[in-house]
Order: sequence, then structure tokens, then C-alpha cells
Amino acid sequence: MLAALIIGVLTLTAALVVHSQLERTSRASDRLVDRIAPAQIEAARSQMAMLNQETGVRGYALSGDRQYLRPYTDGLATERESTDRLRQLLADEPRLLADVEAAQRAIQTWRRDYGSVVIGQVAERGPGKDASATASRGKPAFDAVRATWVVQNGHLSEARAEGHAELRHTRTVRNWTMAALFAVLLITAVLLAGLLHYTVGRPLRMLRAASRRVADGDFSHEIEAHGPADVRDVADAVEAMRQRITLALEESTARERLLRHRTEELDAQTVELRRSNAELEQFAYVASHDLQEPLRKVASFSQMLERRYADQLDDRARQYIGFAVDGAKRMQVLINDLLTFSRVGRLNQQRQETALRAPLERALDNLDDVLTGADARVEVPDDLPTLTADPMLLTMLWQNLIGNAVKFRDPERPAVVTIGCAREDDLWHLTVTDNGIGIAADYAEKIFVIFQRLHSREAYSGTGIGLALCKKIVEYHGGKIWLDPDYHDGARFHFTLAAQTDTADPDDPEPAADEADARPRTADADPASTVNDDPSSTADPQGATR
Repeated sequence: MLAALIIGVLTLTAALVVHSQLERTSRASDRLVDRIAPAQIEAARSQMAMLNQETGVRGYALSGDRQYLRPYTDGLATERESTDRLRQLLADEPRLLADVEAAQRAIQTWRRDYGSVVIGQVAERGPGKDASATASRGKPAFDAVRATWVVQNGHLSEARAEGHAELRHTRTVRNWTMAALFAVLLITAVLLAGLLHYTVGRPLRMLRAASRRVADGDFSHEIEAHGPADVRDVADAVEAMRQRITLALEESTARERLLRHRTEELDAQTVELRRSNAELEQFAYVASHDLQEPLRKVASFSQMLERRYADQLDDRARQYIGFAVDGAKRMQVLINDLLTFSRVGRLNQQRQETALRAPLERALDNLDDVLTGADARVEVPDDLPTLTADPMLLTMLWQNLIGNAVKFRDPERPAVVTIGCAREDDLWHLTVTDNGIGIAADYAEKIFVIFQRLHSREAYSGTGIGLALCKKIVEYHGGKIWLDPDYHDGARFHFTLAAQTDTADPDDPEPAADEADARPRTADADPASTVNDDPSSTADPQGATR
């Protein structure tokens, strides 16, 4: 408070003194620049205009030519303008203003007694001796005018010299005053620095040393309070913070021990999960080899039984054999599709720069017979992008979406499938639109669940895994897929693909299956299992009533 009071008083005093000196300097400078100097210029201009008037009158008296009156006329206007300007500039200078009025009285006397008389005589009688004599007699009156000019010029010069002297004096006083104020402020600052050093700085250094000791790890060191009240309050606050930090540290240590214990449990669970994944891969291998062999035998021997004992079997027996063969085949299809679904993104990853048109054309080649048989048309845009992806998985994606669109076509009109593409930030937004029987919005989520069907097998073949496989492929490439619930002229599927996709999780264990069985199956491998495997993809449970 004391330091603030002293600094405030000194600052206010210095401001008032400096303002006073600057005001005096400004007044002296303004008087010279704005009044005295312009007044000297206007006085000289007025005197020159008066000389032009006298010269013009004398020339007109001798020649009688009116063109010699032009200097008189111009000088008269200039002299009046300069006189008015002088009165304005010297309004606050009584002595100098009196010189202006004296000069004007002398000028008016010369103009009344001689100038106007000569002009009138020459205008009436023409040039002659009378006019020349009158003009010559006017010389003493003009000398009186010149005498007033000498006095006026002298007074203006004296005023200018006085102004310069006053300006130098005020500048000198100002500089000395500011130097004295600076010295006082400097001395005061030194004294205050000493005061703050002993009353504030020393306790703060003690507080800093104690705080640094705590920061270096000695959390048990107690911080003591010294110095003025404010510094003691800071020390108490730091001590309270140390106590809270110590308590938090103890709690953090306990949580760290608990976290370490849980991390060890998670590591053990991770090992168990990897072992379980390896077992699942082994199961996939067994399912792709050992489990399918009995199914093939069931189907094969059932068919052999039907052929060999056909004449001994009635219709019901042959029907039962057909059921057994169909069930075995469907079991094989389910196993193969399930293996394909489980291996998406896990086996034979082939991420590379892929033009999206290439897998689309391969899918259309695989579906050529289906498209030709249904008389379907696929409209492909010209601006399909190039991105980092697995071309085989993209082929499966296109094949399932387009194949389902053709399978669930409207029997009343030719099938038309339209593919759209647009860029949205870091994603490519693609659409597959058909004019088929459509899907009700209530089933927008159900159709992407594995083995979910909206129609019976008699109406549409397939296992119900196609759209689930599409969803997994799209998500593997960093996007998402959904049904457009607002489109009612068929079905429209939206899906996005990341412009730059991430690589697969390196922690996933390598599967135990061989490459021949691990390769994802596309529609050309088994049309019944991949191309037409999901009747829910474009099916509408209300389609039968539309």
C-alpha cells in the first residue's frame, strides 16, 4: 500500500508538471507558427500589393492607358485580403494590431487625397501635367505609409524574437523539470526495491526454496509461512496444496497397484482370448474339411439309395430322401457361408490401390448369367474412385448387393440397378438403387443380422448371410452401410468407404487354416451360397400384398 501510494503521488505530480511545461511550450510554439510567422508573410504581401497600387496610379497618370490600372486593381484586392487576414492573426496581439490599423489609416489617406484624385483627373481630362503633378505631390503621403510599414515590420520582428526566446526558455525549463522528476522517480524506485526485497522478496525466496524441495520429491517437507500477510496466505495455500497432493499421491499409488493387478488379469485374458481364437480357427479348419465330408456322404449315399431302390420306394420315402439330400446340401452351404463371413478381414489381406470399377466389373462378369436371364440393366457412373482396399472383398460386396437387387426384382417390370458415387470429406459415399419389391423400413436393421430371412426358402433361395457379409466388408474398410427408409420405388442401399483405410489389427493371430480353404468365396464359386444367399437384402415382407 505504501509503495502504491508513493508511486501514485509521484506519478500524479510528474504528470501535472510535465503537462504544465508542455502546455507552455505548445503555446509559445503555436504563437510563433500560427500567428507571428503568418502575420509577417501577410504584412509583406500587403506592402507589396500597396506598392503595386502606387506604381499603377503613377503609370496611368503618365500614359492614360487603363491597362496600367490593373496592378492598382489587383493590389487593392490583395491588400484588403491581407489586411483582413492580419486582423484575424493578431486579434490577441494589441500592439501589433495597432500597427496594422495605423498602416491602414495612412493608406486610406494616400488613396483618398492622391490615388483616387489622379485616377479621376486622367479619366476626365486625359494624361497631362496636372495629373503628373498631383501624382508627384502624393509621394510624401506614400512615404508616410512606408514609415508605418517600418514600424510594423520592426514590431513583428521583435515579437518573433520574443517568441523564440520564450520557446527556448520553456523548453529548457521543461527538460530540467523532467530530468528532476526522473531522478526523483529513480531514487524512489531504488528505495522501494530495497523495501520490497526485505519485506516481500526474501519471504518469497524462502517459499520458493521450500516449494522446490517439495517439487523435487520431498512431499513430507512442511512449508512454513513468513513475511507479510499476503505472502503468508500464499504459503498457507501452497502448504494446503502439498497436503492435497500427498493425499492424492497415496490414492494414486493405491489405484496404480489396483490397475497393475487388473492389467495382469487382462493380459491373462488376452492370452486366453488368443488361445480361444486359435481354437476357433482350428474349428473353422475342421468345419471346412472334416464336417463337410460326412455331409457329402449323407447326400451321396441318400442319392445312391434313391437310385438303387427306386422301384422299392414309395413317394413318401423318395420325399424323405429328398429332404435328407436338401438338408445336407443346405448344411454345406451354411458352413461355407459362415466360414466366408468369419474370414472377412482376417485371411489373405490384399490391401492395395484399387480402382473401384475393377472389382465392380469382375462382379458383373460373375453375375453375367443372372443378369442376362433376368434381362437386368446395371447403370455404372464414370467417376468411381481409386482407394486402398482389398479388391476380392470389394468384388464380394458388389456381387452380393447387385445379385440381391436382381433376385428381388419386381416381376412386372425389367430390373434396373443404378450405382451412385459422391465424395464426402474423407469418405466415398456410394449407393445401389433398384426398382424391385423393396424393403419395409421396420426391417432396416434386421436385414443386416446373419442368417435373418424375410421370406421362405420356397419363395427365394439363400441362407440369409449376404447383407451381413456386406456389412462386415464395409466396416472392415472403415465405412458403414444402411438402408434408405425414405426410398419407396424399390430398395436403395447406402454405404461409405474410407478414402484411406487403416490396416487390420496386428494383434489378431494368424489362422490355422490353409490358403485354399481360407480364400473368401465369391458368387461364382457357389451361386446358391453367395450371390443369392440373403433373401432379406431387398425383400419386403409386404411385397406379397403389393
